[in-house]
Amino acid sequence: MAALNNEIKAFIVQALACFDSPTQVATAVKQSFDVVVSRQQVEAHDPTKRCSKGLAKRWVTMFEDTRAGFREAMIEIPVANRSYRLRALGRMVEEAEERGNLVLAAQLIEQAAKESGDLYIRRPTRYRGDSDTPAAKVEVELACTSDYNIS
Repeated sequence: MAALNNEIKAFIVQALACFDSPTQVATAVKQSFDVVVSRQQVEAHDPTKRCSKGLAKRWVTMFEDTRAGFREAMIEIPVANRSYRLRALGRMVEEAEERGNLVLAAQLIEQAAKESGDLYIRRPTRYRGDSDTPAAKVEVELACTSDYNIS
């Protein structure tokens, strides 16, 4: 286990507060400080984990302050906001429909449904008379606009 100075500990705590994984932080410590630390040693600096119950109060305070600042900064990034992403997807759907790319439009609509938190589930069709029995086959209706005869 490598002995860590306060600069490396601060780096680890701040990276963990910004939701980096212990593996990512260990790699970043190796690149930035040329010190090899294990994933477990990094995880011991995360006050949200059980293994770090003895972490010094100054590191816990630094972690909480950094995480609060990180979450505040996330609000300023437009793509991190759900309504921004849904508006952008809406514009893309309109553009895809105008260009006649209905496959892309359908994919974008599916992505928007997932983004908004709705469950996008393809439910099996049921027989008309029996609502408890799942359908044994799926009927597909094709709309062909070409002159080719499909038989």
